[in-house]
Amino acid sequence: MRHMPDAMPAAAQAPSCDPAEYRKALSCFATGVTVVTSHWQGSDWGMTCNSFSSVSLDPRLVLWSIRKAASSLEAFTRSGGFTVNVLSSEQEALAKQFATGDMAARFAGVPTTRQDSQRQRLNAAVAWFDCELHQLVDAGDHHIVIGQVQSFGWQDDASALTFWRSRFGQFEALPA
Repeated sequence: MRHMPDAMPAAAQAPSCDPAEYRKALSCFATGVTVVTSHWQGSDWGMTCNSFSSVSLDPRLVLWSIRKAASSLEAFTRSGGFTVNVLSSEQEALAKQFATGDMAARFAGVPTTRQDSQRQRLNAAVAWFDCELHQLVDAGDHHIVIGQVQSFGWQDDASALTFWRSRFGQFEALPA
């Protein structure tokens, strides 16, 4: 068994109780950027989300999380399903559009396709996953929303939008 030194390396940061410092530490993990959509009580709902992740291949399950204080919480947790749209590196403005403003303005000028589920799919997304709600997990100030993928698609020639240290970017492969 390897002995771990008692002292922290100089480059490491000591744990902090400050929420802003905690967010900075979390931002060191690069994520993709998605817009999650739903259709509930005759209205379209959409929000920018970077907590998307795969859960299982069989059955096909994915997850994302939503704040319990979100104004759209009911629409996403009671509608029976959602569509995750993985944004392309050309869609930074769209990520910002779906993060602010009223719900109708979020969809303004956005080319979409209404799916059989009635949820909107963003046409220029790199990939999309149309899901039925599988499970809702209580997790602190958020709910973890797990969906069973009913249909999906992707574009081979598009690069995904990423988010790292509060900045948008795109993936660049390291030299082989």
